[in-house]
Amino acid sequence: MYNNNNNNNLNKINKEKNKSFEASPFADNIMYCHAIIRGPDDTIWECGIFHLIIHFSEEYPVSPPKLRFLSKIYHPNIYSDGNICLDILQNQWSPIYDITSILTSIQSLLNDPNTSSPANPEAARIFINNRNLYNKRVLVRKPKRKNNKLMFFI
Repeated sequence: MYNNNNNNNLNKINKEKNKSFEASPFADNIMYCHAIIRGPDDTIWECGIFHLIIHFSEEYPVSPPKLRFLSKIYHPNIYSDGNICLDILQNQWSPIYDITSILTSIQSLLNDPNTSSPANPEAARIFINNRNLYNKRVLVRKPKRKNNKLMFFI
């Protein structure tokens, strides 16, 4: 069922000049896309640029696409292999969801994890019990400026 409407959806994302995310199909296989999500402003994620792979099955949009972070990320709802635990990609899927709504949901999930259904139980526990430690474990580091030069501390 995957068709050119999905490519139109991807083109729409990029034409809108959305600063939060972008997506484009692989040149040799339109069933796969590369997406980039920027961390939400005014959060510990705001300096992050996260790369994902989106795989559309032949059943899309009846079945959800599979998304996986390529970027290493410490988060209660992200498995160690980058797969994402998000209800709209599983039991709450509806064909009305498009790439924009999926990427927006993932971006929102970064700062507002669902700790009741964690993919990474340790991250969920630390998020709940020790937010300072959780913030330190998140791999995104805010840039520091010294003499007008951008420096990153990891």
